Amino acid sequence: MRLVIIESPYAGDVAANVAYARECVRDALKRGEAPIASHLLFTQPGILRDDVPEERALGIAAGLAWRKVADASVFYTDRGWSQGMVSAYQAAQLSDAPIELRALHGEVQLP
Repeated sequence: MRLVIIESPYAGDVAANVAYARECVRDALKRGEAPIASHLLFTQPGILRDDVPEERALGIAAGLAWRKVADASVFYTDRGWSQGMVSAYQAAQLSDAPIELRALHGEVQLP
């Protein structure tokens, strides 16, 4: 299975963004991929708080660490690009990591 990092919006309409991220994880699984969606994992109650800057930074760093073993960073863009997604995209570009853009319900949006 391909190891992929899932990137999708989290902040803003958190409930809708979490539901969308779950759809993205399902899509990746159905493609035969093994996805990690750190923004879903690390923001669960009792892990890290996204509204605490130090904890948010820790979660972002932990998510980006997966790039060392991932086959690609996959950006799902139906709900637009959050600042976190843009930062992850720029980091992937700087590291020459493979990048894929996807949309589940329409056209891919560019950053």
